[in-house]
Amino acid sequence: MVMVWTVEDRLAAGHGRITCSLNGVSVVFSELSSTYPLKLLSPRLAHNDVAIVYVMNYGGGLVCGDRIKLQVRAEGGSRLLLLSQGSTKVFKVRSPNRLSAHLGNPTDCNPLENNATTQLMDVHVAPTSAVGFYLSKGASMVLLDWFTSGRKSLGEEWVFSRYFSVNEVNVDGRRIAKDIMLLEEPLHDDTVIGTRWPSSRRSLSDRLKPYSCYATLIVCGPLVHGVVAQLKDKLRSLSVLAMVAPPRVLWGMTPADDGNIFVIRVAGLETEDVKDWLRESLRPLEEVVGINTYRKAFT
Repeated sequence: MVMVWTVEDRLAAGHGRITCSLNGVSVVFSELSSTYPLKLLSPRLAHNDVAIVYVMNYGGGLVCGDRIKLQVRAEGGSRLLLLSQGSTKVFKVRSPNRLSAHLGNPTDCNPLENNATTQLMDVHVAPTSAVGFYLSKGASMVLLDWFTSGRKSLGEEWVFSRYFSVNEVNVDGRRIAKDIMLLEEPLHDDTVIGTRWPSSRRSLSDRLKPYSCYATLIVCGPLVHGVVAQLKDKLRSLSVLAMVAPPRVLWGMTPADDGNIFVIRVAGLETEDVKDWLRESLRPLEEVVGINTYRKAFT
């Protein structure tokens, strides 16, 4: 057999494609490909009704000039966990020019099969990221986007100049949620003649402390009803009291699109505080992906 690769089949640097579907009771990949600096690994699981793909990069992080674009298609009935293996470090930008990110146009996507989901992820080092999800009616999704203050042991606590993140969710071609996060250090350029900066312009560190880890969790679809019900019960049990010290974990939940999708924001004094809260709050997903598979998301 002679394989002929077309220009369309070849992946540009930093690009990746994942396509999986349900074959009987097993999730199988028809495509799992990537190019440097992106690396995709899918370990074998004891149960084949769920698949895992680890999104990795060489050298333990992203450097100036790296651009990652990943397209994921989970076709009808398949269940896919897309995970990072540990934290992804973003190293300092050497160029003063800022990079921008662009979300793909939903109309550029082909019609999806029943209960299918497609993800387009475009990540730039600034750091800037943009992630778009295009779901069919009846599909379920759990999206976790979180970041830390940096390597505190090295004095890198909220010292970056800018962080920009966009997460957009579409169902049957209709956008039902778009979450934008912008963190930017105020510019204090005393060399500009006539410029008087107001004293209220606090630094990024002052605005984000005492918490060192922030997370945005977006859930939708029938398979997350257990998670939503558990979080609603937690909210009802919370009491509003004056606190002498900030709680170790602060969180809130907001419904959107008439309750079809929920956005949860979490802040923690330490990364482990947020991780423990997520592990407990998402525990109903054990019944969806299996206990052992669920544990892999938090190891």
